[in-house]
Amino acid sequence: MAGFSSIMSEFQTTGEAEGYDAWFRAKVETAMTSTEPGIPHDQVMAMVQEIIEQNRPR
Repeated sequence: MAGFSSIMSEFQTTGEAEGYDAWFRAKVETAMTSTEPGIPHDQVMAMVQEIIEQNRPR
């Protein structure tokens, strides 16, 4: 990874960044080739809102 700068990255090393990149690409590939039905946008947004509400400081 040419020009790697830990100042501009959340990773401490090039190896950490490359490891994350490989993991992320594998997750995307799995999702793109999945034959399972998708979740409607409105349903996902409702699920996220519920998580936000559950974790909101009281």
